[in-house]
Amino acid sequence: MPYNKCMADKRKYADRREELIKAVAKRRRKIKLLSVQYKGGKCQVCGYNKYLGALDLHHIDGQKSFGIADKGYTRSWEITKKELDKCILVCANCHREIEAGITQLPKETLG
Repeated sequence: MPYNKCMADKRKYADRREELIKAVAKRRRKIKLLSVQYKGGKCQVCGYNKYLGALDLHHIDGQKSFGIADKGYTRSWEITKKELDKCILVCANCHREIEAGITQLPKETLG
């Protein structure tokens, strides 16, 4: 069987694994920044805005098409915005308190 030079030039996932992982992580950070800006840039309960990583998106009615940060998936910005419209931006502490039933969502977010 003759050697096929064209086949030798094809890259495999294993050859690009680290590059692809970095590209996905960069895209997800960009989507997180855009998401936080789209939702007002601060916790809607207490106003916290110091660290992007401490801000969460809470689905208001509990009905979600997808978790915005689930499983490493990336989606288009338009699809992400539709999902964000079902969310409120809260800091990690307020999010935990909302989930525990200690803190209530602001009335203006309940539509």
